[in-house]
Amino acid sequence: MTRRRVEHLPSRPTWRCSACGIAWPCSPAKLRLLGEYRNDRTALLIYLATLKTEAAEHLVEFGGTLPNNLADRFIYWARAR
Repeated sequence: MTRRRVEHLPSRPTWRCSACGIAWPCSPAKLRLLGEYRNDRTALLIYLATLKTEAAEHLVEFGGTLPNNLADRFIYWARAR
C-alpha cells in the first residue's frame, strides 16, 4: 500500500494549510521551504515577502481586517540565525 503524499500548501483566500488547516505556513510547510531554499535564504525571504503581500490583500478583501502577525507568520521565522 502506497501512502499519498500530503502537500502543505496555502489555500487561498483564507491562507490556511490545505492539508492540516492551520495558518499557513504550517510547520511542515516551513520545513519543506527551508529544505528547498537551503542554499539561498535570500530567495526564500523574497518568495515569502511576495506571498505575505498576496495574503494581506486576500485577508483584507475577504476578512475585512489585516492580522497583526503576518510578518511573524511569513517572514521572521525564515531569517538567518
